Amino acid sequence: MAKVEKTGLFMTSHLSEPPPAAETERNALTTAEIGAVAHLYRGEVYRSTIWRTRLDTTTNWSVVTLGVALSISFSSPTASPLPLVLVGILILLFLMLEARRYRYFNVWRARCRWMEKHFYAPMLIEGDLHLEENWQDTLAEDYMRPKYHVGFLVAVGRRIRSNYLWILLIQAVAFIGKLAVHPTPIEHWSQVIDRADVGPIPGEILFLVGTIYVGIWAGIAIWSKRHDAYRSAKSGKSRSDSMG
Repeated sequence: MAKVEKTGLFMTSHLSEPPPAAETERNALTTAEIGAVAHLYRGEVYRSTIWRTRLDTTTNWSVVTLGVALSISFSSPTASPLPLVLVGILILLFLMLEARRYRYFNVWRARCRWMEKHFYAPMLIEGDLHLEENWQDTLAEDYMRPKYHVGFLVAVGRRIRSNYLWILLIQAVAFIGKLAVHPTPIEHWSQVIDRADVGPIPGEILFLVGTIYVGIWAGIAIWSKRHDAYRSAKSGKSRSDSMG
């Protein structure tokens, strides 16, 4: 209702504000809504499977290109070790592509794991979805405002820990092994340095760059592991149980 007052030549109307709507907690899902969540889960599993396959594809590219470089360099005692150096550029490119793909994959994986933990597991154990914990709000927020759950460097570190550290180590060991046995087995360490010369670039520079190359990726892998451990300790959840 409106209350009207006369003040001089003007009439002022005061509208009474309606009482705020009572906040209600949602404590159950209808059968149709449960079915919709089940279909949603199937869709997220499909998307995570597709992106997981894409991760395997870039890893396979790295393995194949490294294998080609090994075949060329070890094809004869006089073959150059340069392919083992140049393949590092391709491996770096594939690592960057895979880290980008991992950030997408991690979104779908996190949503699947979130629904498994908060929707399917409680329903199977207790028959209660525990909506009072507001897990559904976290999931809804991720759909309304989608974003990456991990940074690019964290993604790079995780992929290095999973696959690429071993690829980089094989590359480094193969390079040193090529210099050590071809064209003849070495007798002194100085021979390895001399054989590492590539045109005007001295072997010392090549070894220094290679050490920095492997050291940087190993450092990122260690940093990402500590970052994940800190994040898990802060949230009280393991990486697989959190949104990211």
